[in-house]
Amino acid sequence: MVKILVTGADGFIGSHLVEELVNQGYQVKAFVYYNSFGTWGWLDYLSESTMKYVEIFQGDIRDPHGVKEAMKGVQAVFHLAALIAIPYSYHSPDTYVDTNIKGTLNILQAARELDINRVLVTSTSEVYGTAKYVPIDELHPFQGQSPYSATKIGADRLAESFYRSFSLPVSIVRPFNTYGPRQSARAVIPTIITQLLSGVNEIKLGSLTPTRDFNYVKDTVNGFIEIYKSDRAIGEEINIATQREITIGKLAEELIHQINPAACVVCEEQRLRPVKSEVNRLLGSNKKIKELTNWEPQYTFEQGLAETIEFFKKNMNLYKADRYNI
Repeated sequence: MVKILVTGADGFIGSHLVEELVNQGYQVKAFVYYNSFGTWGWLDYLSESTMKYVEIFQGDIRDPHGVKEAMKGVQAVFHLAALIAIPYSYHSPDTYVDTNIKGTLNILQAARELDINRVLVTSTSEVYGTAKYVPIDELHPFQGQSPYSATKIGADRLAESFYRSFSLPVSIVRPFNTYGPRQSARAVIPTIITQLLSGVNEIKLGSLTPTRDFNYVKDTVNGFIEIYKSDRAIGEEINIATQREITIGKLAEELIHQINPAACVVCEEQRLRPVKSEVNRLLGSNKKIKELTNWEPQYTFEQGLAETIEFFKKNMNLYKADRYNI
């Protein structure tokens, strides 16, 4: 049975990926961020029937020794561990360099030394910056509009260099905005939903005009797995996108309509990105992933939102809707 290491397994997308890999018959080693409480993030909420196929490794992606130890005995690595909050990157960029760039280097170095069969490095649509043309394909130029996106560009280019320099079997997986159950309230959809479910009538948001291409998390993780299954994806960087965009304002209107029609949106200054840092338009092309793999999105935006709302209704005790999560 193939054993796959998932870094960032304790996070939003990582926990869904662990779940789906087990469902598809893989053994999983889950790399979770060490803490003295012994908690495993969202993995603590998975069923016993799933977790009996999961081996936990507690560590820190910034430490090359622990990373190499974690990678022993696995055939493939899905590298998702990263710092992703854009506002936090404005005042703590060093941590993003250490985690996103150095952490990725640790994975690549260990994979090379251990002859790992496949390495999937997680990118982000933020590396493109505001679209210069749409739909954004993988040839679109990169633009670091935040310290976060700059470190992800650096990590991607390191991954490419290991493929070109050492023939390391790397694929760069580039999801556009993923949403769904278990997502942090830092992200826009949970931000809106949790405020609405808390009963407030004024929903605090930043800019309403940017557009985003939203992937439901189950489609995102299936994209990872289909890219892993395709030898044609080695050495490639591949978008996971729906080719459908919606403004943040329209998104808020739809969620307000579904949950609390009496609510309205209020723009809050602290939630606004600096003008030159705001990514105003993201609409991705999924042509390449469909050419190289068997991936097709299985969920409409409406279906994904419905499942997401239902999750938050049942788990509001886990979120603090009255706080701005950066």
